[in-house]
Amino acid sequence: MNTIRKVALLTAGVSFVIFLPAVLMGHQQLWQAMAVTSSIAGSIGLGAIPVLQGYQYTAWVISAVVCGMIYPEQLLHIGSVDMRNKWLILFIIQLVMFGMGMKMSIKDFTGIAKSGKGVVVGLLSHFTVMPLMGFLLTKIFHFDMEIAAGIILIGCCSSGLASNVMTYIARGNLVLSVTVTAITTIAAPIMTPFLMKLLAGTLIEVKFIYMMMEIIKIVIVPLSAALIHDFLKTASLHQAKRVNNIMLFALLWLLVNLLIWNKVFYPNLSLPLLETLEVCNFFAGAIVIGVLYHLLAKRTPKIGDFMPYLSMAGIVYFTMVTTAAGRDNLLQVGFLLFLAAVIHNGAGYFFGYTFSRLLGLNKADARTLAFEVGLQNGGMATGLAGTMGKLETVGLAAAIFSPWMNISGSILANYWRKKEEKVKKQQQNHKSLMKSELI
Repeated sequence: MNTIRKVALLTAGVSFVIFLPAVLMGHQQLWQAMAVTSSIAGSIGLGAIPVLQGYQYTAWVISAVVCGMIYPEQLLHIGSVDMRNKWLILFIIQLVMFGMGMKMSIKDFTGIAKSGKGVVVGLLSHFTVMPLMGFLLTKIFHFDMEIAAGIILIGCCSSGLASNVMTYIARGNLVLSVTVTAITTIAAPIMTPFLMKLLAGTLIEVKFIYMMMEIIKIVIVPLSAALIHDFLKTASLHQAKRVNNIMLFALLWLLVNLLIWNKVFYPNLSLPLLETLEVCNFFAGAIVIGVLYHLLAKRTPKIGDFMPYLSMAGIVYFTMVTTAAGRDNLLQVGFLLFLAAVIHNGAGYFFGYTFSRLLGLNKADARTLAFEVGLQNGGMATGLAGTMGKLETVGLAAAIFSPWMNISGSILANYWRKKEEKVKKQQQNHKSLMKSELI
């Protein structure tokens, strides 16, 4: 595997060397091919450099942006398949969230008892600082209405699961991190549409109930499936049997719905009832998927190691399709959108840390909440933009903000980790010196 990475790294270098003169000489087809080859090969080859391995996922996201900018038409339609299809986007975002849900457990939702004050500070900071910063940035930069709405949208989404990884690297409070992520995720179906209605209601049409239902389908349903798997890992035989019986009932319910939906439900029920029934069907599907995945995981334990990569592949897909769909808009406002991403993300880190310290939390907790406030769930924002049919405008902010959040989060986490290690080393040296003086 390492040999393949080294070959890829060499290919990336050669392609980049060809890319530069091709640009200068105006050979469009050549420099486009070399740019794509260099970025993809570089993403593979980065794993051969130990110090850069942590940025390999970010490199893949950047490659998705490069591919989307250079070959938009080829990527938006593969054969007869429209890659922006609402149901395809919904399926992949659920797959992404399910894979991310593998890193969560039911215990994460009980952490509020241990970190009550930190959870309250994190929850309030997250749903005030980031939406308001997003709103402020739209007033400063004067983006088109739908692009501006996308900036506010990503600020209104729940914490991203990347915050847990960054907290772990930074030696923060991991229990607090996963608890705040869990609580903001549960709050998202209410808070996100409420804040969007309040702050972006004049920019795009925001249907509160519709958005709430979509968030439930995009985030809560796949996480429920993951938590069912987590529950079954430690469940007693009696509990497992009960869950299996519920799964069989859910499966029967889905089959009946499949047979009578178009003949009975669709012609006779109102739209709100149909939407409610649809969400119930999604939850029934979550039960079935959760149980079936658990059975599969028992037979093939290594599948759990594969799920995070599947989630990453889904995010790369979203980034690529969103970039391709919004290429023309990005050419006009790409730099300003990136600048907005840097400011928005930086404000989250700054205010998350500062408010935590002012309210009496220790440094480890403050660092944790800096990540919880500063890192949003870009997948949720992209999924919502896709279900609105506005991937090329409302979804643009997520395509730019998400890669930057991963880069900045990694840099800040490693900085704090090294700083903490330096302090501990100084303390150990001081203790050793004190002991030697006593002797």
